[in-house]
Amino acid sequence: MTERSFTTTNVVDQTPMEVFDAVNNVRGWWSTDIDGPTDVAGAEFSYHYQDIHRHRFKIVEFVPGETVEWLCVEGYFNFTADPQERTDTRIRFDISPEGEGTRLRFTHVGLTRHHECYDVCANAWGGYVGSSLKTLIATGSGDRNNEVRNAEALQQRH
Repeated sequence: MTERSFTTTNVVDQTPMEVFDAVNNVRGWWSTDIDGPTDVAGAEFSYHYQDIHRHRFKIVEFVPGETVEWLCVEGYFNFTADPQERTDTRIRFDISPEGEGTRLRFTHVGLTRHHECYDVCANAWGGYVGSSLKTLIATGSGDRNNEVRNAEALQQRH
C-alpha cells in the first residue's frame, strides 16, 4: 500500500475566485519572508525562516478559481538528517464549489509519514492552511504570527 500524502480540507462561504485569490496571497497567510511573485504561472518564489527553513518553489499549475500547484525545486531544513528531503515534493490547492460555498483541498504531494519532517510539517501546514489561510479567506487578514509558534516548535526538536 502506498503512503498517503498530507492533506487537509476546508469549506468556506466565499467564492472559488475569492479562495483562489487568497491562496495566491502567500504573504497574507504564510509569511512576509517570501521573495518573488506568488501569483504568476511559471514564476518562482522563495521562503525562509532564519537558518532553520529555506525553500524555493515554482508555480507549475495555475488555473484561476480551480487549482494552484507549486513544485519545491530546492529545499533546506537544518533539523533533518537529509536537509533537502522536501525537494521535488508538490504543494497543491484544489478549489471547487461546494453548496453555497467553496471547498479548498490542500495536499502536500510527496510529504508522507516516512519523512523525518512529517510531524513538524503537517502541524505547520495545519496551522497555515487550516487556520491562517482560512481566516484570510473569511476576513481578509491571515494569522502569519503562527509562523513564530511553528519556528519555536522546530527549535525545541534540537
